[in-house]
Amino acid sequence: MVKIGQVELGEFPLLLAPMEDVSDPPFRALCKEQGCDMMYTEFISVEGLIRDATKSVQKLDIYDEERPIGIQIFGANLDSMERAAEIVEAAKPEVLDINYGCPVKKVVCKGAGAGILRDIDKMVKLTDAIVKRTSLPVTVKTRLGWDDNSLYIEEVAERLQDIGIKALSIHGRTRKQMYKGEADWTLIGKIKENPRIHIPIFGNGDIDSPQKAELYRERYGVDGIMIGRASIGYPWIFREIKHYFNTGEILEPPTIHERVSAAKRHLQHSVEWKGERLGILEMRRHYTNYFRGFRDIKHYRMKLVNSLILEELFEVLDMVETHYGVEETC
Repeated sequence: MVKIGQVELGEFPLLLAPMEDVSDPPFRALCKEQGCDMMYTEFISVEGLIRDATKSVQKLDIYDEERPIGIQIFGANLDSMERAAEIVEAAKPEVLDINYGCPVKKVVCKGAGAGILRDIDKMVKLTDAIVKRTSLPVTVKTRLGWDDNSLYIEEVAERLQDIGIKALSIHGRTRKQMYKGEADWTLIGKIKENPRIHIPIFGNGDIDSPQKAELYRERYGVDGIMIGRASIGYPWIFREIKHYFNTGEILEPPTIHERVSAAKRHLQHSVEWKGERLGILEMRRHYTNYFRGFRDIKHYRMKLVNSLILEELFEVLDMVETHYGVEETC
């Protein structure tokens, strides 16, 4: 049984990675239904939290059906991190997660996210302060290092474990790589082989099929897998991986009815949670994956990404189901 503190996650949990403008409550609900064992919020700026910024505070919204869930924060200022930890604890998630892996320039230039990979001592100091300030289990998500000349993740894993974090998620790329090239899980596997390491180690990066999930589980010995981009517009990735683990068989892909139904619910909940305009805009990144591989789908996808009228979008989705539903039955 894999546990983060006292939070039980099953024998080999599948986790939803925290993704900006993706891992919101409407999307998390779909992933939970499809078998995701542990989810995280979008990452939240500690500076936004302590200043009561609307967008940051809204990201604290969590619902009982999503549990267990972690709230993820990022920042570089010790006082701000400590004050934000208290705000997070009041929101009552199961876990507080710290982001030391976001490679985006606007985050890194402030010394936050992956920016802190250039100062491991500061990373440890900040984490130690958070562990001492909150009663929540503290976890960390990070990368292998800043670049190929600073692959300090083995040291980082030991030092963070020693100050009390309860789990570590590692993306198998450096900050310099961003999301390019192939994720390298070799060092993740070495950490799992380290006899000093006893906290759960979760691998992240490039898991986009059940077969790859099984291969990496066996090859690198991780305690669970965190899935990010492969889940965007395709929450079924979780059920497909679990089915393959249990049976060794590839599950049939979702039907057009399942895809359209999920897209409609996602869209409706997105609008309810964010407001009509923003909810519609932020759904656009999901449509490609909801209907990936369908012949001549571009015509419908262009309608979905160009309309700002909710009723029109539902009409287009009905057209998609009608059109491709006929093909499925032929």
